[in-house]
Amino acid sequence: MKKFFTLLLALAMVLSLAACGGDKPADNAGDSAPGNDAAQPAGNGGDASGDDGAGDWKSSLTTINAGKLTVATSPDFAPYEFYAIADDGTATLAGFDMDLAQYIADYLGLELEVVPMDFDGTIMELQQGNVDLGMAGYSPDPKRADSMDFSDVYITGGQSFVCLQANKDKFPSIEEANKSEYQIGAQVGSIQADLAKEHTPDADIIELAKVPDILAELLTGKLDGAFIETMVAESYATSYPDLCVVLDVPYDAKGSVVGVSKGNEALLAGVNEAINAALSDGSFDQFVVEAVEQASGNIVEGLIEE
Repeated sequence: MKKFFTLLLALAMVLSLAACGGDKPADNAGDSAPGNDAAQPAGNGGDASGDDGAGDWKSSLTTINAGKLTVATSPDFAPYEFYAIADDGTATLAGFDMDLAQYIADYLGLELEVVPMDFDGTIMELQQGNVDLGMAGYSPDPKRADSMDFSDVYITGGQSFVCLQANKDKFPSIEEANKSEYQIGAQVGSIQADLAKEHTPDADIIELAKVPDILAELLTGKLDGAFIETMVAESYATSYPDLCVVLDVPYDAKGSVVGVSKGNEALLAGVNEAINAALSDGSFDQFVVEAVEQASGNIVEGLIEE
């Protein structure tokens, strides 16, 4: 029965897709994303800052490490990114962001290198120019525009307020969560933390580094509610029946984007072309279905020490 509902959730997510055409050891994403046979490998010379990236990005493309696409991610955000655990205990980075990262790398003719870290670290690494891309379920928040350039939206989504099923009657509206006696959770440095401060400023807002930590605090009753991205919240709810996605939270910038190293216009153009190819050829739909199904199995969310 659980697998049936998981597949229903995956299908619902596919229907919502946008059609707009430390220091941790590096990990390579899986090979589930197909290469784009029509795309020719891009060069890695030239100066992207002097090119508008339109039509000539292949000859102008540069990355921080020649021949590689270095991507920062925070693997605590299933089904976007997480670790899938095989029967032999091997942990592999998984999720539709990771499949899309592989697709983009293949499209650009580059080798993919993924660097896992905490969510706020992904933004910092982009801002400092230490990685080419950040893929961590980013919303295109204008406040992040100084840290990264935004790709096209590759999946639509929303924001939700979650609580335990037993407490859902306490929150008929988001205004009812704005009380000093409530402890409300959100991830550090995230859109959800901003939404918590906006909608529940009178509550005791608890910011935690990882979404699984928020979930654990909710399930043990240490938090009364939390702000979580809708697709992630729905994924959790399929695995934890005590969890209730109780309210939609108003938010203008619905959807997820890839964060691109600031000013690398050729890379941005190539990433957008790859995203639109993945959306057009149906690859990304399949990435979502597979990620949601995989997220219902044996996974770990958060950093895994080597």
